[in-house]
Amino acid sequence: MPRFSVAALALTTLLASFAVVPVAAAEDQFGAIALSPSTGSVGWSYNHESRRRAERIAMGNCRGYADDCRIAIYFRNACGAVAQSPDGGWGADWGVDRREAERNAIDACYNEGNSGCRVIRWACTDH
Repeated sequence: MPRFSVAALALTTLLASFAVVPVAAAEDQFGAIALSPSTGSVGWSYNHESRRRAERIAMGNCRGYADDCRIAIYFRNACGAVAQSPDGGWGADWGVDRREAERNAIDACYNEGNSGCRVIRWACTDH
């Protein structure tokens, strides 16, 4: 076999080995915040493998303090926040980081016609 062909075959084999190496995709992580509208109690979770599990954990954490808990927000590879007004009105939203999630939650609270809204809980996944 000519020398050029052996070198070309070696180079082709080397390049092909890089092409077939799988790149591991990051697993999605979910979180959720549950809220009791009557008491303002919250439960939260983060870094779970599914939305369902994140919501179940958040609800369980909230139900330890109130009977009327409901999921206010869930998030995937992000942050979530809940804002509440002094009269009990609330809003929730998510964002790519804590600051954005808090700002969006406050905006959601005001958009519901509430005043004096402030963040009462935030949580973020690790990615």
